[in-house]
Amino acid sequence: MAERGTKLILDTKSITDVFFNDAKLLGIMAPVKDYQFCWHLNSNIGLDFRVNNEIEIKLIKKKRTYFFAVYEYIEPTKFLCHYVYNNQFDGEYLLPEFKHFDFLWLMKGDEVSEEALKETMQIIKLIPSVQLVTELKAENVKNKEHLVF
Repeated sequence: MAERGTKLILDTKSITDVFFNDAKLLGIMAPVKDYQFCWHLNSNIGLDFRVNNEIEIKLIKKKRTYFFAVYEYIEPTKFLCHYVYNNQFDGEYLLPEFKHFDFLWLMKGDEVSEEALKETMQIIKLIPSVQLVTELKAENVKNKEHLVF
């Protein structure tokens, strides 16, 4: 039994490290609604992104609750999962260090080669509303724990 006054601290660093192991992250600037962006991905590229309310990210900042939608697509022939996060909700950002990105695209589950990543980025750039796509290195993301569901 824990002594009175003893605090247990959750080790988010190890959880985050495991979550981002072999993951790739893209930052996307596309000033459209999340459902419109995913519709373009689905219809133009042939993917099947669907909103997954069970993994929606909930952050509490300044005594307010913010909800960041997460869209999910699981490749049928691989163990690769794709997640598109909305980076903005009601004036707050999921990753405040990347305020200029509207969406974050996380690929995890299977290893993604550099060639496959570049090909995905080129395909995303073909969507009319997309202004910028760039790879984000996990070590440059200050608030990685915000992406963990």
